[in-house]
Amino acid sequence: MPFTRFAHPDPYSYQNGFDSHHESEAIHGALPIGQNSPQKAPYGLYTEKLSGTAFTAPRHENKQTWLYRVLPAAVHDSFEADDSNLSHANTAPGTCKLHYIPNQLRWDPFDFDDTVDWVHGLRFVAGAGDPTLKHGLGILFYAAGKDMGREAFYSADGDCLIVPQHGVLDIQTELGKLMVRPNEICVIPRGVRYRVTLPAGPVRGYICELYQGHYQLPDLGPIGSNGLANARDFQVPVASFDDELPSEYRLYCKFNNGLFYADQNHTPFDIVAWHGNYYPYKYDLGRFNTIGSISFDHPDPSIFTVLTGPSDHVGTAIVDFVVFPPRWLVAEDTFRPPWYHRNTMSEFMGLISGNYDAKTGGGFQPAGASLHNVMSAHGPDSDAFETARRVELKPQKVGDGSMAFMFERSVNNREYFICC
Repeated sequence: MPFTRFAHPDPYSYQNGFDSHHESEAIHGALPIGQNSPQKAPYGLYTEKLSGTAFTAPRHENKQTWLYRVLPAAVHDSFEADDSNLSHANTAPGTCKLHYIPNQLRWDPFDFDDTVDWVHGLRFVAGAGDPTLKHGLGILFYAAGKDMGREAFYSADGDCLIVPQHGVLDIQTELGKLMVRPNEICVIPRGVRYRVTLPAGPVRGYICELYQGHYQLPDLGPIGSNGLANARDFQVPVASFDDELPSEYRLYCKFNNGLFYADQNHTPFDIVAWHGNYYPYKYDLGRFNTIGSISFDHPDPSIFTVLTGPSDHVGTAIVDFVVFPPRWLVAEDTFRPPWYHRNTMSEFMGLISGNYDAKTGGGFQPAGASLHNVMSAHGPDSDAFETARRVELKPQKVGDGSMAFMFERSVNNREYFICC
């Protein structure tokens, strides 16, 4: 039976909605009706199930997607360790000495690297926990200047939240394509294979890899039913596949923070149709609806949470992804920048663009970062403090042209950073 492709406007069409059941087919009739795994799938496709949780996870937590593909994902050679990881990508903390210290830390902007692709442009900088136990998280920088070739990559360790700082990521995933720009984010779930090309030149940015569970929207509590990141603004790709002749591909796998590869003689991007609730997605941070005070004082930074990775302890996240976008401050008789504080969480901050209103001395720049570990005292720079203490209190727009963010993490394990 011949293929008849759907006439999607382009392969970068999107479905809207977060954590919903989506379905998509690139060929009309490729999705079975009423049965997930029929004896004979349409068009001779193979049925494959991608499970993001245990089979027996409660229904409201269960994540799975049914895939209908030209060849099973299992068709590849044996994996081998990639020794080039030692000279290029640094995804493994075991290759470096780990330092556990309570000092406040700050990174200068990290450099572009025109010599490497996405896989070999990853740099592990901080984290806690252990991916073999599915516990904790890792934080990476990425910098790349070359397209991936006939290659694909996936992480067996966790869900990757990608925060671009510079350049455009054209991400071809098994389930469809995503175009991701600065001031957008995307999440690639554990196990989903993808390929990154660079249509606008070199790229750099940040990644927070969640080893435990999955990212989800925070509860809104007294805020009500709307505000912060709205579910309808998240975008999910439509099915798109390569129907090329047999060709050699290399598949890279991040496994226990090491890098492995296997070769295969066919494209990994051959999923013709899929349905489920386990898929990659992206979100435009410009659609985030900030909530703040309209009398005195201002809320904790948790009020700016876009996505959270909850722990088993209610109210304490493994990680919260928090943003500080342009917004109005109107509070009366209130010190408006972030106050000085010590925290039972650890805070890793990055800057996508502009200036952060609490760090005005020039030492915190786009593509830089800071880390304040558990109970490490921190707060605004002295210039920011003096300016805020004397300024006339009237409605003020802060952060124009700026976007800062924070990975705020729980303290089940000490935070570490790597010095190589």
